[in-house]
Amino acid sequence: MNLPFVKYQGTGNDFVMIDNRSGEWDNLSVSTIQSLCDRRFGIGADGLIKINFLSGFDFEVDYYNSDGSKSFCGNGARCSVAFAHELGITKDSVSFMAIDGEHEAVKKDGLVYLKMNDVLEIDDSQKEFVLNTGSPHFVHFTENVVGFDIVAYGKQIRYSDKYKQEGINVNAIHQVDDHSFEIRTYERGVEDETLSCGTGVTAAALALGKKNHIEGDFGYQVKSQGGTLSVKFTHTDSKFTNIWLIGPAVSVFKGEVNV
Repeated sequence: MNLPFVKYQGTGNDFVMIDNRSGEWDNLSVSTIQSLCDRRFGIGADGLIKINFLSGFDFEVDYYNSDGSKSFCGNGARCSVAFAHELGITKDSVSFMAIDGEHEAVKKDGLVYLKMNDVLEIDDSQKEFVLNTGSPHFVHFTENVVGFDIVAYGKQIRYSDKYKQEGINVNAIHQVDDHSFEIRTYERGVEDETLSCGTGVTAAALALGKKNHIEGDFGYQVKSQGGTLSVKFTHTDSKFTNIWLIGPAVSVFKGEVNV
């Protein structure tokens, strides 16, 4: 059976996109998803996304990591908005459902603006920060992102007794100036470094905002391995609201694969 797909990437975070509004591909197995995401024997991607029909919303984002596990993915959600636009859902603002709840997004000027859920709690009781931006993240501050062994450090944290059952994404960041930082991320579900991670970029921006005692409206430019993203937020009364993840979402190629 031939499965039509489109390959998308958002700052190097890449995805196999499937139009599943008819429900035809509801029952893709975990092993099939793993095979499609395999970089040597399949299409190759950090994850697979099915765009589903869902009453009351423009669509549903059904996201799978390359190992077949499910989570929320910021860059994947942004690519989903661009893909939905390609499918004819071309309203100025769209609303969709994801595993972490409802989101809204706007596609304009070649970028996708994704509104993230509010973050009401950040654990900064240790040197590092832990928070959830749709997926759980561990944020480590370093003076040398380029030379940082994110894979070794990421595995150490992700498979520690505290986090090994649920898993956690691990980010290393270095602040460049008042309004920018650079980042590298180890992602659970991929179990490796990815060129970019939208929820990780967002988590790091909020953690840095708290570390720097930012209040009110603020934003950071973020340099990931695969390109630049922006995060804007409002910080008041220890709460982060009005959080927007902003960046490109690019169609790479399309085709069909036998499943």
